[in-house]
Amino acid sequence: MNEMQGFIYHMVPNQMVGDKLIPLNSLKTTHPDLYEKYTEKYLNHPERSKLLKRSIPKLNCLWNDVIHFLPLHPYFVFNALSNLGIKTKENVTFYKIPIELLAHNKNAIYHYSKERYKGPSAGIVDEEIELLDIKTYQELQDIPTDTLTFYRNENEKGNKFGLFPFIPHILTLGEVDVRNVEIVSWNRFE
Repeated sequence: MNEMQGFIYHMVPNQMVGDKLIPLNSLKTTHPDLYEKYTEKYLNHPERSKLLKRSIPKLNCLWNDVIHFLPLHPYFVFNALSNLGIKTKENVTFYKIPIELLAHNKNAIYHYSKERYKGPSAGIVDEEIELLDIKTYQELQDIPTDTLTFYRNENEKGNKFGLFPFIPHILTLGEVDVRNVEIVSWNRFE
């Protein structure tokens, strides 16, 4: 095994069955009750529901056929929100997953940028997806400026908003065993 290059992070689900993270679309057949629960955030918002049919170039699958990960410690998100005076839950936990656990999956970086993003109904273009070589992966050490601006603007408008806009996403096509990974809180840098 190569020297560790970093970690990826995934919010610990409220309800989890087994020891593996699996894509949302896989839950449809294995655990329909969980699929229904976790698709509510899409189905209750007409614009977001279009994400369920969004195709991911180079991985040749749909948005919910992959597992989404943060390439930076979630503390950076918590800290940015707190510094802007935005109230957040303090007890949110994340799996801190060594990138090597993705070795048997097909992986990509979604370069989620303000310049290219045209809304949930717009497609993802090839240039936004880069196949990931886990041997060269480097964990991010700060939050993008566009993300901070988004938080500030949406908060000033009084809008509810997602936590990870314009932060690159690591996408993996496959399952990820989290049985022996560390769980960290987002309100502390550990």
